[in-house]
Amino acid sequence: MAGHSQFKNIMHRKGRQDAIKSKLFGKLAREITVAAKMGLPDPAMNPRLRAAVLAARAESMPNDNIARAIKKALGGDAESYEEIRYEGYGPGGVAVIVEVLTDNRNRSAGEVRASFTKSGGNLAETGAVSFMFDHVGVVEFDAKVADADAMLEAAIEAGAEDVVSGDNGHEVYTTAESLRDVAKALEAKFGEPRKAALVWKPQNTVPVDDEQGEKVLKLIDALNDNDDVQSVFANFEISDALVQKLSA
Repeated sequence: MAGHSQFKNIMHRKGRQDAIKSKLFGKLAREITVAAKMGLPDPAMNPRLRAAVLAARAESMPNDNIARAIKKALGGDAESYEEIRYEGYGPGGVAVIVEVLTDNRNRSAGEVRASFTKSGGNLAETGAVSFMFDHVGVVEFDAKVADADAMLEAAIEAGAEDVVSGDNGHEVYTTAESLRDVAKALEAKFGEPRKAALVWKPQNTVPVDDEQGEKVLKLIDALNDNDDVQSVFANFEISDALVQKLSA
């Protein structure tokens, strides 16, 4: 079960760090409202809402904002959002999946397509690249909550599929169906995770040169800058030199 994951999410983290807080809070609030509207308004009874609240807390979103987003769903005056998945190819043939919550399908499609086109990539049909990813659950903890062996043992007992531990923390992967149960079991042992969500995990990564890597990162940033875009996943791997350059 133990093993090294090549899942690179640098572009997503970079986008979050560079994001304007108000825009980020708006996206988080939208997901909370949609989750609360689709199920029970109690995070303990609604796995999607629980994950949305965890994501909001991880970004230091005020509790008042979280409560307001839930209350908006209960009031019945919340906008109706449609969940759409876009798929395409970025520079270097990198596969990209974009998850959207929108109240205007035509606007979102046009804007997402424009981002791909400007980057030198192209939007494809749904299903064109998702077969290269696994739709799985992930539960993340800070490195300080446990050592790698303790996390691995707990993950096995909880029914997880894989664990990747490193300096940045622990990533526990589950099937989509078992995410809730695994997250609850691990939370009981280690406390609240910093993330519990469904993600698209690449089965393999595509190495790109530094020029292509920067172009892909610009595409990811452009997509994340769109108010309707909730998550972006890609299957590329960049060099350590470029990572250091971007971190400088």
